Amino acid sequence: MFYEPSKRNHRLPHDPFKAIVAPRPIGWITTMNATGDINLAPYSYFNAVHTSPPIVMFSSDGWKDSIAFVEETREFVCSLATWDLRHEMNATSAPYPRGANEMRETGLQAEPSMLVRPPRVKRSPCALECRWLQTVRLHNIDGTALDGYVAFGQVVGIYIDDRFIRDGLLDTAAMQPIARAGYSDYVVVTGDTRFSMPRPTGTVNEIGIGRQ
Repeated sequence: MFYEPSKRNHRLPHDPFKAIVAPRPIGWITTMNATGDINLAPYSYFNAVHTSPPIVMFSSDGWKDSIAFVEETREFVCSLATWDLRHEMNATSAPYPRGANEMRETGLQAEPSMLVRPPRVKRSPCALECRWLQTVRLHNIDGTALDGYVAFGQVVGIYIDDRFIRDGLLDTAAMQPIARAGYSDYVVVTGDTRFSMPRPTGTVNEIGIGRQ
């Protein structure tokens, strides 16, 4: 099949776009406004975009509290969403009234960060403490401004639960991070699904791609 998103002519019950761009890591973003109100929300439009310094981004469909708060105080924290925390993560996406503290509403305990004001989720095995760099408003190919915003932050501190550092490496699979697939589906990273492929050092012919 082929379809044009602008025409919505896929003839399916639901648009498959998000099922194609999958799995998507979840940025479980904590922000705080100037008066100390806390917001916690999951964003599946999230990823790392630079290594040195480490920079991450999350993208919001609409001007939500996370964007408003991060522009106000210029800090945010991303806690790792894991299998053990899947229900709490999902609950923080509920349409709470503006200003509600999703941590309190879902029974999650906050843990103070080391370098920024917003707290991390205490039970999460990893957290990225970030200082806001910029927010980019998205535009379409016609130049029309969209109700979509991408916030970029530089990671200034990283928390890791020492239990998951093994033989000098962070054991990602042992933490069982979850990621968003299409529709209401998620996937979980486990040791059973992990495989390693060292980056090639030779040409395609030298490393034998396609050879029987």
